Amino acid sequence: MRYVCLDPDGTGTGWVFVIVAAGTGVVYKVQGGGHRCAQYAQEGYLIPVFGRGLDQELKDIFVGELKGHGARRGGWPPALLDRLRAAVALHVYGSANRDDLFPTPLALDESRLADIDEAWVPVVTPDGPGVLVWENSD
Repeated sequence: MRYVCLDPDGTGTGWVFVIVAAGTGVVYKVQGGGHRCAQYAQEGYLIPVFGRGLDQELKDIFVGELKGHGARRGGWPPALLDRLRAAVALHVYGSANRDDLFPTPLALDESRLADIDEAWVPVVTPDGPGVLVWENSD
């Protein structure tokens, strides 16, 4: 396995990526969890998500609403879960191995609600399961 640390020195400048789960031999590592500074890892391939302020609503939810504590371990009030669904619906391109090359919105993977944490949100991508990651707030 090869390991790639996203933002290893903590000086990132507003990046957002999707790690699509796949047997690539490359594992991407990211710090999340707000003040807990949890270490997460996913084998797969990386899709950058381009645009300004794409992580703002995510930061508003996890840093503002949840006060930097990160995960709720599945106990999401309906209104907050709706905000999270909307925040992760970023448009990404799937792999070039598909006929449909138009950007498709990500969807919150509601089968993995207990895995959601600050800077680590399970999503469904055009190519299957993945994780939406962004610069940790701590």
